[in-house]
Amino acid sequence: MLTSIDRRLGVRVPLEMFLTSYLNERPIRGLTADVSDTGMRLQTVKTAARPDRPAVVGLEFELPGTDEVIWARGEVCYERADGLAPGVGYGVGVRFTAMPLLHARLVRDYCVERRRSQLALLLERVTRRR
Repeated sequence: MLTSIDRRLGVRVPLEMFLTSYLNERPIRGLTADVSDTGMRLQTVKTAARPDRPAVVGLEFELPGTDEVIWARGEVCYERADGLAPGVGYGVGVRFTAMPLLHARLVRDYCVERRRSQLALLLERVTRRR
């Protein structure tokens, strides 16, 4: 089990979009909060995962600016109540465990491009203050 210090393996970028996750072949709608090339965080309803092992979920989503539907398998790393709707809404962290190479490249390229954009905006703000 990873500690809270090393739980996130990739630098995540903010991303809000709807997606479909599949747990035990049952579709569950969710809203992403952020994504990296190693995983994502999303808001969803309480899953019915088995307590004796981590939940394995299927993910289906489309990144902004692409026409490609991305398919991935992931492992739920954590699941916490989000406080929005007691007993219903949960924040879920998913680590990608399998994904077609083409889709993995799309996710990686999206994250790299978003990080570059964020850094360019930050650099612009810093240089403007001088």
